[in-house]
Amino acid sequence: MNVLLINQSDIAGGAALAGYRLHQGLLAQGIDSHLLAGTVKTNSDRVKVFPRRGKIEKQLQVLGFASGFGLNELNYIGTFSVPQHNFYKSADILNFHNLHTGYFNYLGISSLTKNKPAVFTLHDMWAFTGHCSYSYDCQRWKTGCGKCPYPNTYPPVSKDNTNLEWKLKNWTYSRSNLNIVAPSKWLYEQAQQSMLSRFPIHHIPNGIDTEAYQPVDRELCRSMLDIPPGKKVLMFGAESLKDARKGGDLLLKALSCLPKSLKAETVLLTIGNGGETIPKAAEMQTVNLGFVGGDRLKSVAYSAADLLVFPTRADNLPLVLQESLACGTPMVSFKVGGVPDLVRPGITGYLATAEDAEDMSKGIVELLEDDKLREQMSKNCRAIALQEYGLEIYAQRYIALYKQVLGLK
Repeated sequence: MNVLLINQSDIAGGAALAGYRLHQGLLAQGIDSHLLAGTVKTNSDRVKVFPRRGKIEKQLQVLGFASGFGLNELNYIGTFSVPQHNFYKSADILNFHNLHTGYFNYLGISSLTKNKPAVFTLHDMWAFTGHCSYSYDCQRWKTGCGKCPYPNTYPPVSKDNTNLEWKLKNWTYSRSNLNIVAPSKWLYEQAQQSMLSRFPIHHIPNGIDTEAYQPVDRELCRSMLDIPPGKKVLMFGAESLKDARKGGDLLLKALSCLPKSLKAETVLLTIGNGGETIPKAAEMQTVNLGFVGGDRLKSVAYSAADLLVFPTRADNLPLVLQESLACGTPMVSFKVGGVPDLVRPGITGYLATAEDAEDMSKGIVELLEDDKLREQMSKNCRAIALQEYGLEIYAQRYIALYKQVLGLK
């Protein structure tokens, strides 16, 4: 069986990492997997840059063909040359991943799936909205969008043509051969209420390499990161700490509610771009590692922490939480999106009421002050990661779906 994955990137971003881990897992299971990506950072003959028509696409963008009318992605006509690519020609089945980061024209889905069936793995809500990746409290995607309350939400639009984009996506899907995969229970339920309900919808969580991400000796990790001995360590991580969706402002509010005595004995460990802005606002000792790309170093950071705090406003199945889980680090987060799949109250962490910084602060205090509870949660985290999210399990679930779609035994 030959599988072609199509994604925004090979390793840059959460959706990219999820897709790349699947690619690696499939290869480990003997599946002939290839990847076409909008941007490529790795070096492999199985990973190539997605076809582009650079000059024409730029001219169309300048003329306002797509973005000027609030219709993102439509100028990327390189999508229609994919059938000429050797990866496509040799594929038995396609697996779309993140399609909305400036490289893919969604109108091409119907032509790409005309002769080859496809699985479409959702990493957010974009596939069934009029432009946004997360709609927050807006439900207009269920009925057709238009009069968008959040035009600046990623990916932003310069003009409100969200009803037209919704209709174009709906038209495209009506002519496509797809099976849908949702990594979280929450996104599975959202997809069932959307225009994608015409297709079979499956729930397959993202997987993680539990050998690359595993508990490492805590004191050794703290020594490596120059964290003073005898301190409690609270960790916060996001690809960009300035991303409002990731809740950096809510983190600061939660930290401001902590008792001064606890703050005095706690170090805040941050990973991600923008962490240098946090120390003064947090009013507590901070160690900022900046952007951390390597699995091993991230494992060291998670293992050095007593607790991960993740104040997200909207998320699917956050890789940060999954990585923390695999490293045996309990978590405090909000009850939004797919977070409850990973942060299980009393088992792997504390689940605070959405947007409630005081409740988040309460959870931080509760877990930082209870060493025995944290120790048991740490064991639970690692056990659940091994039982439910291992890379082999991840790949096998997809292989079973591919075989089902292809009618293979």
